[in-house]
Amino acid sequence: MDSLDTHASTTAEWRSLGTQREDHVMQRRELFGGVLAAALIALGSLPAKAQDPIVFGVITPLSPPGETGLGQLAKRGAEIGVEYINEQGGILGRKVQLSIQDSAGKNEQAVAAYRRLVSSEKAVAVFGFIHSGANIAVNEVAKEMGVPTMGTQTGATDVTAKHYDIAFRTHAVDPPRAGTWLGWIKKNNWKRVSIIAETTDYGIGLAKETEKQNKEKNLGLEIQTIMFDRTTTDLLPQLLQVKAFKPDAIVNIGVGQPLDLMITQAHTVGLLPATPMVTSYDAPARPQFWQLHGEKGVGVSFVAFYSPKSELSDLGKEFAKRYQAKFSEPPVYAALNSFANAIVFAEAIKKAGTTEPKAMIKALEEGSFGGWSTVPVTFPRAEGVLWHNWSPPMMILRYTAKDQTPATAEAAYAQ
Repeated sequence: MDSLDTHASTTAEWRSLGTQREDHVMQRRELFGGVLAAALIALGSLPAKAQDPIVFGVITPLSPPGETGLGQLAKRGAEIGVEYINEQGGILGRKVQLSIQDSAGKNEQAVAAYRRLVSSEKAVAVFGFIHSGANIAVNEVAKEMGVPTMGTQTGATDVTAKHYDIAFRTHAVDPPRAGTWLGWIKKNNWKRVSIIAETTDYGIGLAKETEKQNKEKNLGLEIQTIMFDRTTTDLLPQLLQVKAFKPDAIVNIGVGQPLDLMITQAHTVGLLPATPMVTSYDAPARPQFWQLHGEKGVGVSFVAFYSPKSELSDLGKEFAKRYQAKFSEPPVYAALNSFANAIVFAEAIKKAGTTEPKAMIKALEEGSFGGWSTVPVTFPRAEGVLWHNWSPPMMILRYTAKDQTPATAEAAYAQ
């Protein structure tokens, strides 16, 4: 190698060393900048980041085969809840943003929605669940991903009975619900009962719970249980079996379209209006009930968790006023409960001082929260199905005239 080559080689080496030093300095600057930014975020000193909204996710059925009526009510309640929270200054100085996902009542769609909410949208709480199966399926994923869920109107035992830390619920569970219609049946001295239930976690659980309590309480009822696929469009074969059984009362455990189909076709085969029928939840409380059934809705009874005669908390009264002004109709239970779910999660975050999931869960377990009812909302680490569960009072209302509302319906039974 000649002297020119040696000089060129030495020059190249110095240039390379200079570049490496510059790169090292830049890396140190970037590292220091990242650490400083993280510290400023933690101290709340970066206004743009600090003002990023807190995301609440709602997973609810907004399209068939889901119970779209209840889904719309849950959506309404959540929207008013977030509106109210933001009017009160938000949470920890940040606004709340709502991300609404359609489950269509399908387990796999609900699970995909939860993953999307937590992974992509950074949701810190998820509620709005109507179908028990969807809620249960999501909880299996949530126990790994960590973000808490709250069942808005899901009654099946396994929503909370598995004792997952992330699983909460503000709704009536199977045992007291079945106990409500069994109390109604006993009060009327009926002996033969037909249960027609959908083959979902909800339907199967309630049918089994009714049979279980009949044995445990020695009620002596003769129970006929008939199951059907929730996607069916014809319940005449099942109703003809019921007619042949000649029951004193019928328990309608359908959700959404099957519930209404059962009422319509029970008239077709001559079971209604002569044989008393109770629906397992408060679908008839909605104004659409009379649009669907007209005079054929007279005589139908239903399990209710709220009526306009129920005592509301100040928060519940505020919601009822806003709901009436926005939709020109009184609120029903699903909307009230979804509203309360948003409020409870907001208060838990304030109590925890953070949106970190474990801290939120601890706050939910230890706190007492205001909801729509005058009864405080609590989530004890209780035994069995009552784990992380707050339950509303239950009653059975009965329509005795066309176009009645829950406010004027007959109180057929109360716990």
